[in-house]
Amino acid sequence: MLRLDHEAESAVRQRLGAGEADAFLARLEQLSFDIAEPLEQVYGGVIDTTRFATELILDALNAAAERPALLRLLDRRREIDPAWFQRSRMIGYVCYADRFAGSLRGLRQHLDYLAELGVTYLHLMPLLRPRDGDSDGGYAVADYGAVDPRVGSMADLEVLAAELHGHGIALCIDLVLNHTAREHEWARKAQAGDPACREMYLIYPDRTAPDAYEATLPEVFPDTAPGSFTEVPGLGWVWTTFHDYQWDLNYANPVVFRQMLATMLTLANRGVDVLRLDAVPFLWKRPGTDCQNQPEAHLLLQAFRALTRLAAPGLVLKAEAIVGPEMLVQYLGAHDRYQPECDLAYDNQLMVMLWSTLASRDVRLAEHALSRRRAAPAPTAWVSYLRCHDDIGWAVSDADAAAAGLGGFEHRRFLSEFFAGRFPGSFARGALFQENPLTGDVRVSGMAASLCGIESAVAAGDEAELTLGLRRLESMYAVVFSFGGIPLIYMGDELALPNDPGWAEDPAQAHDNRWMHRPRMDWDRAARRGDPSSVEGRAFRALQGLARARQQLLALRSGGTTEILPTGNRSVLAYRRVHPRSAPFLSLTNFSDFSQLVGAQIVARAGLTRPRLAHGSTAVGPGASRIELEPWSFAWLTGA
Repeated sequence: MLRLDHEAESAVRQRLGAGEADAFLARLEQLSFDIAEPLEQVYGGVIDTTRFATELILDALNAAAERPALLRLLDRRREIDPAWFQRSRMIGYVCYADRFAGSLRGLRQHLDYLAELGVTYLHLMPLLRPRDGDSDGGYAVADYGAVDPRVGSMADLEVLAAELHGHGIALCIDLVLNHTAREHEWARKAQAGDPACREMYLIYPDRTAPDAYEATLPEVFPDTAPGSFTEVPGLGWVWTTFHDYQWDLNYANPVVFRQMLATMLTLANRGVDVLRLDAVPFLWKRPGTDCQNQPEAHLLLQAFRALTRLAAPGLVLKAEAIVGPEMLVQYLGAHDRYQPECDLAYDNQLMVMLWSTLASRDVRLAEHALSRRRAAPAPTAWVSYLRCHDDIGWAVSDADAAAAGLGGFEHRRFLSEFFAGRFPGSFARGALFQENPLTGDVRVSGMAASLCGIESAVAAGDEAELTLGLRRLESMYAVVFSFGGIPLIYMGDELALPNDPGWAEDPAQAHDNRWMHRPRMDWDRAARRGDPSSVEGRAFRALQGLARARQQLLALRSGGTTEILPTGNRSVLAYRRVHPRSAPFLSLTNFSDFSQLVGAQIVARAGLTRPRLAHGSTAVGPGASRIELEPWSFAWLTGA
């Protein structure tokens, strides 16, 4: 048990009022093991970890003392209700501030729009000041203490956070943990010869160590940034996992950990509710491995979580870890015993399975892959999504493909060809991204509306195909909203916005086709959202309906369980959701161009004795011997 000495405890009581000091010390007693154990395992052979832990606790104390009164009140509410982010009313929206509204101030003018959609969780894409020029979409941060001046200031962020809280909306922003821009102050000082800053990064005098590491390192961007090291004249070979202007931090140096903790606490005190921790699998490097998902990366996250919870108990950590499901659930603390780590993690596998099923019209791969994974620990939640700012990587394992009667390589290639519009009969209008000729790996870019056939139908003036495309979009989002997790709507999907046709006109973006699915918000289109005959109105009404229905269904909150229920129909995905405090819930989704029949016994298997249609895009009559699902439709059933 980690305990403060008399002097440190006196500092707590001096910095905080009596009640706040008692609360802080109570949290410390609860969290002391989660602070001390990971720090000892990571840094025990390097420094005096008891002294280091005490210094970090005092850092947390200072942050707690500086925390604004309204945020302290929010902390108390969330300590009483630690499952606040698991509620079925949590519905997310993801956007770039500049592309959504021009600036943080402009965004405040559209909070009613978000409320109309049902949003209670807003994720603003990279906000911290990036390097000038190419910045990997904002993920090459030059200053953790400043907002990108093109969208505003830290003061603007604080005002926005307060207004969001007034609307009942939590704020999420990105924090890049693995690397900084080479223009960051630490990197500039390292280049100028500062030995302390040199130790903040992974720098080698020659190619000996880099060559040894690269023998087992995969390339992230083989087309545009091959290799994992960059030679910097006068400095050496710098580890650059992603791009030559993004320098990997050296977490074996405890100073790096302390600096990043300070950044987290500062952002929390600005009003940020959720920190999306970018690239967390890459935090620790070990020779002879792919340098991802190392045990130390998990230990670092455990310590970050405990120390931030000590100062700002209302803060939530979200892991950006696009890894296999067996490894992914560990970022939620699911090890041999539960070890609190991140509170949220992206459900990448569900996203991939949805697009795979859309292309193949066959649910068997999804049934197998989704039914065999470990559940998220009860205090945590998945974040479910259909599209995001990034490309789609086809995370389909060979073993899962084989279980569904498929060849893994062939199926992944089929998906890429289908969604790039190269497969005969494809309705998709995406594009291939980062094709690796050595491995055959290739990913796909594109907006959801373009990938599910809406863009091609509008271009052809084909109303029947447009209806099918809109139904595909709604049905896939219906799974996102009901599978178990916080659903995220990617900006523009609620209006069926297509790919940005002018994405390549900006020379800074022309080399990266992911910008095709990062369009600017079209507020003229948004103005048509109330017109039920328009594409925008039909899409908005569909997602708004999902949000309203979800908010009323306790079974859809996180912390429950999801069970796949095979129907024997290869085009129908069925699953059951159960929460200890709710009636059972059954979802049925038809991934087919034709109507499909499902035996009514599926209702009994789901545990529904008096079923009723809670929401859906197809009619389901009571007492029928079979349930008929229209093409690309879904039904949500519930009941005692």
